[in-house]
Amino acid sequence: MSCTDGATTGACQVDPGVEAGDEPRGTVSIRTIAMPADTNPSGDIFGGWLMAQMDLAGGTHARKAAGGRVVTVAVNGFSFHLPVKVGDEVTCYTEIIKRGRTSLTLDVQAWVCRQDGGAKIKVTEGVFIFVALDAEGRARPLPPVVSSPLSPSGPPPLAR
Repeated sequence: MSCTDGATTGACQVDPGVEAGDEPRGTVSIRTIAMPADTNPSGDIFGGWLMAQMDLAGGTHARKAAGGRVVTVAVNGFSFHLPVKVGDEVTCYTEIIKRGRTSLTLDVQAWVCRQDGGAKIKVTEGVFIFVALDAEGRARPLPPVVSSPLSPSGPPPLAR
């Protein structure tokens, strides 16, 4: 059984033991498999490896939103809930929670599907702050937000 986000039968379901309303939020920004080379002496995946995956996910989302280069300037409220095990499929979800003039603050969550195809479980979450940079490496203003055709106001009307 593979872990997907509901696109096929056999998809991982959110662990029924998690708090009501606690399910993955945002955009899938990275998905990878935890490998043996990334373990600590106890056999669990290093927290630093997981933080790096989450930083990559957040940076990918921030780069798209900023229209170019970004750098991580802070990580706040980072919490490890459960260990990641070798073979787990790790999916990082990202969501912009604040836009500044030059910065983006993203909520980044890491969820896993265990090898046995069990439930989707949130293992880690944190708040990452990125700053947009110009070609000389100085902070630059973010581009204006452009509404999407799939924005809450709905798609544009069809041409007749």
